[in-house]
Amino acid sequence: MDNPGFNIAAVERDTGLSKDVLRVWERRYGFPAPARDDHGERIYPAEQVERLRLVKRLMDAGHRPGKLLATPIDELNALAPRRPQPPPAVASAGEELGELISLIKRHDGAAYQDAMQQRLARQGLVRFVQDSVAPLTRLVGTAWEEGCIEVFEEHLFTELTMRLLRQAIGSLPGGKRSPRIILTSVPDELHGLGLLMAEALFALEGAECIPLGTQMPLLEIASAAGAHRADIVTLSFSVAFPQRQIPGLLQQLRTLLPADVKLWAGGGGVRRLPEVAGVELLVSLEQSIDALAAWRGKQT
Repeated sequence: MDNPGFNIAAVERDTGLSKDVLRVWERRYGFPAPARDDHGERIYPAEQVERLRLVKRLMDAGHRPGKLLATPIDELNALAPRRPQPPPAVASAGEELGELISLIKRHDGAAYQDAMQQRLARQGLVRFVQDSVAPLTRLVGTAWEEGCIEVFEEHLFTELTMRLLRQAIGSLPGGKRSPRIILTSVPDELHGLGLLMAEALFALEGAECIPLGTQMPLLEIASAAGAHRADIVTLSFSVAFPQRQIPGLLQQLRTLLPADVKLWAGGGGVRRLPEVAGVELLVSLEQSIDALAAWRGKQT
């Protein structure tokens, strides 16, 4: 049977390129060039999706999309050669972290989960997040950028790691908690592992976490903050998110939130941002804990 191709939602999910971006490129550059199904919906052949993945990886490395879309596929592959050896960051990592990534590369999810559960039991949740999950996430991101790890392997790492974190968070004792913190991301920000790492640390510190998942419209975030009587709204931005868009999004959300609701933004995407009025930028997990302690200090 012929490959039926991918609809636009599947392409967005698999490539990290938004539907709007795909439509704009189609009009402006003539690529991608999807077919249409019986209902008139766009259907993208597998080879176009693979090319879009390559374009996205090169964009994340600093290349301009207009030039990339006009470049023959052989030249694109030359710009992002796939190397069988691990990237420098992985090669220089600790032996244990390197072995964990090797398990993902060998597609041995069960062994990866067992090894990570052992690290969690040995380190405790705080050190597990800070010393295992956070550096592994950076290493996997570097490997993906360098073409040394496939998209499905990065997804496997993310899903298995998120499963472990959710289980650990679910095992924490209940009781009255404060402050109330909403955790989410804006539209087109697909990455949720950073949110889950922050949730684990906030929950350990006694906060009431309200996870909304990823890609939440700004108006919905503001509505959720009111409905849950949130004290803090926390957004996560990955390094893959267009940095130039972040200040405007934060400023817009700041105007939608009540003045007494704090707005925090963290993740690799905010590391080089200038200050944004009314927003606290948290460039590390440690800063997130410090910000929580500072919030509590102001309530006494």
